[in-house]
Amino acid sequence: MSAQDVGRFMPAVITLDDLSSMIAADEHGHRYETSPEGVLSVVPPPDHGHAIIATRLMAWFIAAGLPLEQIVQVVGVRIPGTKVDGGRIPDLTVWSAPQAPNTVWHSPAALLLAVEIVSPGSEAIDQLLKVAEYAKARIPRYWTVARDPQNTVTQFRLRADDTYETAGQLPLEALLEQPARQHLA
Repeated sequence: MSAQDVGRFMPAVITLDDLSSMIAADEHGHRYETSPEGVLSVVPPPDHGHAIIATRLMAWFIAAGLPLEQIVQVVGVRIPGTKVDGGRIPDLTVWSAPQAPNTVWHSPAALLLAVEIVSPGSEAIDQLLKVAEYAKARIPRYWTVARDPQNTVTQFRLRADDTYETAGQLPLEALLEQPARQHLA
């Protein structure tokens, strides 16, 4: 199918319902997201290394005693917009309380931490756009994990003016040696 054919059937405004339908119909496991401005992003499925990083972080939070229902991989987060809400799907999320199990797009109100493992092709989205979007959505903490040799974790913390400040940057191994709960306080 050509880009012209796809464009002919693309809605003028992509809603979160449209996005959910696109995700459900994709047989190749792509991740579909939209910014609050309605910009569509299509990202290839994560590779093995990406999955290992997410699993290690999840195990670290579980070992710290966080309830399983509050640590979730690849769940939809509603990002408030002016005309239409955007939808992002962080690689890992930590919530203050369990979320409704049958909801696709969760409000960021109870979200404590969103983690994005930076994949080739998603660098600008993860390291620039989502920093601004997640801060505006008032998500208290946002981390990016680079795919460099040390899997460098950059930690952002929300300021009173709804922007992030860099709270730290360290190799994944060094992070995993620290108590997990101190990074959520």
